[in-house]
Amino acid sequence: MTDIAAKLRRASAVVATPAYVYDVDALVARFDVLKTLFGRHFGVSYAIKANPNIELLRRIRPHIVTFDASSFGEVQRALSAGMPASRITFSGPAKRAVEIERAIALGIGELVLESLTEAEKANTVAAALGRRQPVLIRINPATAAGHFGVNMAGKASQFGIDEEVLDAAIAHVRALPHLELIGFHIYSGTNSLNVKAIVDNFATFIRLFRHGAAVAGMTVRKLVFGSGFGIPYVAGEADLDIAAVAAGVMPLLDELRAEPAFANVDCALEMGRWLVGPAGWLLTSVVAAKASRGVDFRMCDAGFNNHLAACGMMGTVIRRNWPFINLTNADAEPHKYTLVGPLCTTIDVLATDIILPEVLVGDVIAVTNSGAYGLTASPTRFISHPEPAEVLIEGDTCLDVSESRLNHWPAALA
Repeated sequence: MTDIAAKLRRASAVVATPAYVYDVDALVARFDVLKTLFGRHFGVSYAIKANPNIELLRRIRPHIVTFDASSFGEVQRALSAGMPASRITFSGPAKRAVEIERAIALGIGELVLESLTEAEKANTVAAALGRRQPVLIRINPATAAGHFGVNMAGKASQFGIDEEVLDAAIAHVRALPHLELIGFHIYSGTNSLNVKAIVDNFATFIRLFRHGAAVAGMTVRKLVFGSGFGIPYVAGEADLDIAAVAAGVMPLLDELRAEPAFANVDCALEMGRWLVGPAGWLLTSVVAAKASRGVDFRMCDAGFNNHLAACGMMGTVIRRNWPFINLTNADAEPHKYTLVGPLCTTIDVLATDIILPEVLVGDVIAVTNSGAYGLTASPTRFISHPEPAEVLIEGDTCLDVSESRLNHWPAALA
């Protein structure tokens, strides 16, 4: 942690807080782990929604086979990062007609079909453009694995084709002359730290992929496996044993790819949170201190407007404190604090009764595991505070990569 703390302190001198900091070296190291453990069968498809910063995407691009975009805006971000359209997959449950038209006109790699209505729409667009568009059918499994932070399977969902009607849906899509069914996609659960749950989920994927290929009578060219790999956010949670996941999953892929229908299939491991989450931090400065009825408050310049998830407002039922680090005063005597943000509402709470080394006005605090679903998932315009800056650390270099340069303050104004 000492090296990381030094890097973060150096980054805080580049721009004023609040600021997100992303460590490119840490990110690349996680790609290396995936390549070592899963590279025999999988390439990585990066889900842009986890962190869409264009400069970060440029660093990610050499390590992946595809970008997964969930809007045409994300398609444009992938293109801006240097990825050709043919290596972009376009998913999402409510694609507008104009988005489908623009994606097909660009030569998008695969269009992920979330419904038959969408399939009909895409077929009409492709016909008008004189194209035959490669597509994947997203499958919504009938059963859900446990131990996932969010589970989309086994219930009514806006995502994908229900397993119960998959056979008819395959026949329908195969009959559309301007669509070419080349494979299948499943992402049915996210943020799991349970090895068995993830392995069992992959087994479900493979069962459905086999069934889909048999029904279609096709040689499958592309499969997307929604990984669901999680990261620990609160006390008591341990890192996912990624090696144990690989030990359970890779033999399943050995068997699958030994079958003629899957002999030449490209398998994509769709990733987001596990890759970029631990490589990012939100830095916030303490701007005021206050004691009120036995509680020591520290008021920070970042709140839920900057990091909705850390404040427990992104799907959390019971809010628990994320790990925080006092970068300025790390060796001081510990005390108990309630950390709050700058917003004019009582719900703007970063942490309650958290134990930290003495926190003084002016100290810089880091929120860990903030590289995914931080800035991109937060209501930054609420109460019109300056938007957080974004900084990339590469080796000894700190680079301001903020995309909202008119809305954040430079360090000189801090």
